Amino acid sequence: MANTTSAKKAVRKIARRTEVNKMRRTRMRGLIRKVEEAVAAGDKEKANEALKTAQPEIMRAAGRGILHKNTASRKISRLAHRILKLETA
Repeated sequence: MANTTSAKKAVRKIARRTEVNKMRRTRMRGLIRKVEEAVAAGDKEKANEALKTAQPEIMRAAGRGILHKNTASRKISRLAHRILKLETA
């Protein structure tokens, strides 16, 4: 348990930040899921649209420190590659 006033305030700040980060992570994962579902269904146009909305959200999460920058880039790259494979198949 926090004893000092500053430690108690830090606990409150961490709790608020954790809630915000959870919301951001959940929103990002939902958008990624939409891309994956469109790819699984074989719908190229829907997958491209979903990726266009997911990409800025993933990069925003990286900018806020929810994901590492390289992890975000890797996720986007893999999603784009899966959509590209749909186009050739």
